[in-house]
Amino acid sequence: MTDQDEAAAPAAPRRVLTYRHNVVTRITHWINVLCLTILLLSGLQILNAYPSFHWGQIGADSDPYLARIEAVGDAGSRRGVLHVGGHTMDMTGVLGVSNQDGEQVARAFPGWMTLPAGADLATGRRWHFFFAWLFVANGLLYVVTALLLGHFRRDLLPRRDELRPGSLWHELRDHARLRFPKGEAARRYNVLQKLTYLAVILILLPTMVLTGLTMSPGIDAAAPFLLDLFGGRPSARTIHFVTASLLVAFVVIHVVMVVLSGAWNNMRSMITGRYAIKLEETE
Repeated sequence: MTDQDEAAAPAAPRRVLTYRHNVVTRITHWINVLCLTILLLSGLQILNAYPSFHWGQIGADSDPYLARIEAVGDAGSRRGVLHVGGHTMDMTGVLGVSNQDGEQVARAFPGWMTLPAGADLATGRRWHFFFAWLFVANGLLYVVTALLLGHFRRDLLPRRDELRPGSLWHELRDHARLRFPKGEAARRYNVLQKLTYLAVILILLPTMVLTGLTMSPGIDAAAPFLLDLFGGRPSARTIHFVTASLLVAFVVIHVVMVVLSGAWNNMRSMITGRYAIKLEETE
């Protein structure tokens, strides 16, 4: 290669480490991972005790339901079915009826999905309530710290230009094509991340917590407005399950995007705070 060719060749990008997550964000993130895992598994244990969802002020076996998981048929030939509205789906082996030690077990959710694995409602409730309060305290710590350090204003609030239809469409198209930001753009969240995180923090999680509180008779006695807010304890229970399911969907998509955009780089940023980006010489 001649000197002229070397001069014309593009400069190799520089790899630099930028500080992306503060220590409180990292600690609360991993506490959330622990809490949400146990809340999900123990919550399914609680649902096993009554796997039906109703709407309104009453909800019992004889009342109309929105969805129900049950086992039908005689022992040895049972099927697990899921009723949603007027539709019925065979879910044998996944929901309603599962195999355990070579035998059919009639349970809404199989043992490998629940905590504890056996049918133990009391233990499941203790696990669920303890980690629910830990989750709330951890969330409050994150929100207060984010407000004090300017994390909300600086990193999570979208700019006006980011909310323009053209910008949103551009981000959606890049995400669909798995085109992740590079260079300076990788230092900050894109508008889809900002809107998603804000929806989870300000809408999804508070709704899940409030509906969980509404299912407690003691809390209802102290704050009866919660029953009016959600239209009754059965409605709150249904909304609680829907919000929890949406949160699981968010986590799954989040993990997939973390892996596709660079698993090690993203994990390092949430452990040490440092995130590697490549900068062109012009940058």
